[in-house]
Amino acid sequence: MKEILILILLFGLVGSALLSVLIRNLLKAAITLAAASALLAAVMFLLGTWIAAVIELSVCAGMITVVFISAISLTKPLTDEEILIEARERRGRYIFLPFILIAVLALLIILKASNLMNFDFIESANSTSVPDFTTQTSVIWNNRALDILGQVIVLLSGVFGVVVLFKERTAK
Repeated sequence: MKEILILILLFGLVGSALLSVLIRNLLKAAITLAAASALLAAVMFLLGTWIAAVIELSVCAGMITVVFISAISLTKPLTDEEILIEARERRGRYIFLPFILIAVLALLIILKASNLMNFDFIESANSTSVPDFTTQTSVIWNNRALDILGQVIVLLSGVFGVVVLFKERTAK
């Protein structure tokens, strides 16, 4: 019975998350995002992680939603013409993103092929022996290099997104 309830909550979570992305009205999108967060908190509670559920409910469903609604109320709505112009400009700015992703993938393949990056920790995670590391830096750079590279890619993607979304173009 508990498993069925968790599955129902997870389907509701996915549904409200999709709705929050698809709804054009920002206020309604913020509310459906808060609903998704509340459903996630309910799932966490049912799974026995009460502290994480309370934090999810209070911070994500509560405080973040208030911040979103406050920011929405401080912005002025765009006209339909301005929305179309903005969409065309954004599409033009995103043209380089696929090339950047392909370059990062090629870099990962080259690093793996030339053994410049140690990916042996994936296979060693399944073994029962514990490796003897002398320093923390050797653990980070030799065994967690892929994690660090992933974090750098996520950070740079976020910077790229912020630059694309908030860059002001000068009139020609």
